[in-house]
Amino acid sequence: MNAIMERWIRSCRHELLDRTLIWNQRHLLHALREYEQFYNTHRPHQGIANARPLRQLPQSTTNQAQVTDLDIHRRQRLGGILNEYHHAA
Repeated sequence: MNAIMERWIRSCRHELLDRTLIWNQRHLLHALREYEQFYNTHRPHQGIANARPLRQLPQSTTNQAQVTDLDIHRRQRLGGILNEYHHAA
């Protein structure tokens, strides 16, 4: 468990805290909640096919026409420090 927490803390520090000026405890807790949600629901992990831990593996696309017509939208979190990318509906 120690190794898992060390990895999470290192990721949080590198991706969030090294890029953010924290003003007070309330701001810190808000940023950590946002990062935790981002980490567990959107962020790709170095696992099977970079699947997120709480989602199923995505379907692969081999059709070249579908690949060139992808419409991707970016959602910024925490003022642009974290970015989520989604296919447009």
